[in-house]
Amino acid sequence: MNVLKLGIPKGSLENNTVDLFKKAGWRITYDSRSYFPDIDDPEINCALVRAQEMSRYIEDGHLDLGLTGIDWILENNSDVVAVQDLVYSKVSTRQARWVLVVRDDSPIRSIEDMEGKHISTELVQFTRRYFAERNINVNVEFSWGATEAKVVDGLVDAVVEVTETGSTIRANKLRIVHELMKTNTQLIANRDAWNDPWKRRKIEQIRTLLTGSLLAMGKVGLKLNVAKANLDKVMSLLPSLKAPTISTLYYDEWFAIESVIDTGVVRDIIPRLLEAGAEGIIEYPLNKVI
Repeated sequence: MNVLKLGIPKGSLENNTVDLFKKAGWRITYDSRSYFPDIDDPEINCALVRAQEMSRYIEDGHLDLGLTGIDWILENNSDVVAVQDLVYSKVSTRQARWVLVVRDDSPIRSIEDMEGKHISTELVQFTRRYFAERNINVNVEFSWGATEAKVVDGLVDAVVEVTETGSTIRANKLRIVHELMKTNTQLIANRDAWNDPWKRRKIEQIRTLLTGSLLAMGKVGLKLNVAKANLDKVMSLLPSLKAPTISTLYYDEWFAIESVIDTGVVRDIIPRLLEAGAEGIIEYPLNKVI
């Protein structure tokens, strides 16, 4: 039997990835001591791998497919196939940023001011290449954690750290000097696996369903009934991916409408729909939008 080797990122992306696959139709289960999760698909074998190492294992063929950040692909300078961007989060869909950070009272105002200075970061190779390409000589050391604390304590001149909102940086009386890159989760594949007809079909199946699940995040379905006299008023209130679906009911003067809308606007739209004459409004969750 053909089998696809799938890497699940261990760490901060782990729970979101398992949840995303569940929405897409795959159930992944494991206990805290297992590095090889079970999945309810005999054509897939799973392994838990740190996001920082995922692209290396995919490049060398130990894995066929996996999820990791663009940042770690660039850090490892990995030759892999970028199958699909997967921008998702429980809280937002904003991309994370790798930024150069200094103390608030630092005289450093631009990356040019970093000449001869000392940087601590987890993203060592990318940071070295970034500054070298701009002919700025810096000393870059690997950080084993608590990276921001190193610049707070004055152990280094600056750190290169990942952030979404910058709130933690500001809370520690630090300042962003420069953005090195934006990153988000990406589905990546081994080149030989991508060129294998069976594996490619399986990868494309996974891509389609994961993308559909991502599109469904933050959206709900809405069903309602409306009399013909109020149809235009109700339709003017309904946003949709394309256009709401309208069908006639048993009574000629009534219509059923179905639409997909953002969860953030439901609380505002439902009262307005009622005022416009809508009845029997049903809101329901979505797993996929394809």
